Amino acid sequence: MNLLSGLVAVILALKGELTFAAFFILLGILFDFFDGFAARLLNVSGELGKQLDSLADLVTSGVAPAMIMFKLLEKSQSQTEWYQDLSSTIGSWASEDSNTIYFFPYIGLLLAISAAYRLANFNIDERQTSSFIGLPTPAMSLVVASLPLILMYSNNELAVNLALNKYVLIGITILLSLLMNANLPLFSLKFKNFSFADNKTSYIFLIISLLLLITLKFVAIPIIILIYVILSVVGNLLNND
Repeated sequence: MNLLSGLVAVILALKGELTFAAFFILLGILFDFFDGFAARLLNVSGELGKQLDSLADLVTSGVAPAMIMFKLLEKSQSQTEWYQDLSSTIGSWASEDSNTIYFFPYIGLLLAISAAYRLANFNIDERQTSSFIGLPTPAMSLVVASLPLILMYSNNELAVNLALNKYVLIGITILLSLLMNANLPLFSLKFKNFSFADNKTSYIFLIISLLLLITLKFVAIPIIILIYVILSVVGNLLNND
């Protein structure tokens, strides 16, 4: 179901239906969150499931967000207010100057390449059993999927302008690609028990995330991922001390 959601998201993104593509990415991430739980519950976990999980993630949290970023970068170069109708297709390869070829959109494909490298590395890295090294691909995908949702549903003018700026989009692409493969320990949201003392960081993060989602809605998603990285860095510094 994760893989199927990702495939639908890719098709929708290529058709310019970025909002629906984003929702299918969110659906795929939801399936991804519960697949490990279901496998353990049914006692059917194994190496095959591990490989299938990564292959599905590559589509849903790699190729699909890359296609959304490709279309966002492609459309960000248009002078029209395309965000008023996200389903419209603006397919020009060249700007008003016919000698200028659009190359910015292809930078978005870096997300898929970086996601593939991260997922392959994750499968052979024995350190990432209870925590993560580098930003997980679903977290990256959430940031990208939030962009068309912000454009469609947010009244925050600053957020909309930032999500339409091609240099901001390129910066987000490069930053996410680097974070996915950075040697940066990040805490996992897997709960071994419900004790606050044993899961202090996770509980604080979830409470902050919930409050942000209630107040900022889709604008909160990239902020939540940023807080996730910051809390992990702070936690690493405190543990080292």
